[in-house]
Amino acid sequence: MKITKTDSPPKDLVYFGEAKQENHPDEELDLSPKQVEDVVEIFNTPLTGSYNWDYTVADNRIKKLYELGKEMNWNGSIDLDWDYNHPADEKLMGIEGFSPPHEELDAYKNLSPEEKIEFDRHETAEVLSQFLHGEQGALLVASQLANCAPTFNAKLYAASQTFDEARHVEVFNRYLQEKVGYHYPINPNLKALLDKILTDPRWDLKFIGMQIIIEGLALAAFTNMKLSAKDPLLKTLLHYVIRDEARHVTFGINYLEDFVTTLSPEEIEDRAQFAYEACVISRERLSNNKAMSKYLNMTEEEARKFQLENGAMDQFRSFLFSRVMPNLKKIGLLTDSVRPKYEALGILEYEHAPSDFEIDWAEITKPLETSEEVKKESDEMLASIQAQAAASEASANS
Repeated sequence: MKITKTDSPPKDLVYFGEAKQENHPDEELDLSPKQVEDVVEIFNTPLTGSYNWDYTVADNRIKKLYELGKEMNWNGSIDLDWDYNHPADEKLMGIEGFSPPHEELDAYKNLSPEEKIEFDRHETAEVLSQFLHGEQGALLVASQLANCAPTFNAKLYAASQTFDEARHVEVFNRYLQEKVGYHYPINPNLKALLDKILTDPRWDLKFIGMQIIIEGLALAAFTNMKLSAKDPLLKTLLHYVIRDEARHVTFGINYLEDFVTTLSPEEIEDRAQFAYEACVISRERLSNNKAMSKYLNMTEEEARKFQLENGAMDQFRSFLFSRVMPNLKKIGLLTDSVRPKYEALGILEYEHAPSDFEIDWAEITKPLETSEEVKKESDEMLASIQAQAAASEASANS
């Protein structure tokens, strides 16, 4: 086995198989299978592990979530229809009657139909690549939590979550390699947040950063992409991942709510500030600029500004925090000192959204759905959202 060490992640696209060999010149490659077998970036962490010697199951909710994780495991190799190939002349993403903001740009309108399909593939790959990189980060953090979480049932759950995250890395990577043919490098803001979480010695900050911030945002982002996906394989893949992530976020909230009450006011403020800083970084992380730059005659900075200053896209990014803010409030990290900062970001309004603390056991214990059932559920959810949006618009105009 050959292992090549780097000081940073790749900065360019990585192509696979025939897509690499036939469609793209070699100079675009940063890495190729012929050059290396494994590429790693080393990080060091002052991780403090802990044994637990009483083996007491103190919280039936956490125990039940752990048991549920064992029962609801799915196999990414056989439970997804990898034989399906989406038509090459159809987009992977899109909602009937809705045009993303970039489609109003002349640069997009001037693309040929074939170029629009190719842009759709690249834009989808850029977002999915961030999911892939984020899931690898979640895999590493979950494995750390199994080591350093102080209680018996938290260790068990972290171990089960580690396997979940490995499955997520597997299926996102396989989809990108086999169905798209390339993946994008990690967003620098996501990388910075993962570095902070992985290298901080405090186990509870790892919980806050991963279970509440990163996975809370991922739940919303996965759901949004599932609603937009035209590829039934991708739609079903995302649905299965969402089932797992819902358990992970619920576990984090239920576990942290009790723990945070044991901290001093100074320690709570420290963690509230950390959560706020993680949210700031995450807002930037949600801006993916490389595909737009590649196809729409923009620099990456111009693409970034377009996304940050576009009202519809800014509203979408803020909406993703509707899964984060009520959970931060539930665990006691929306303190008086950070509330004005969240208000300045325009996301404090979501503190009253439903929290993932209340466990919908009926929902998360359902048998694994078929692709047809996933599509039906997705269509119904999208129709409900569109109806609510239409009603709100009508109310505002009356």
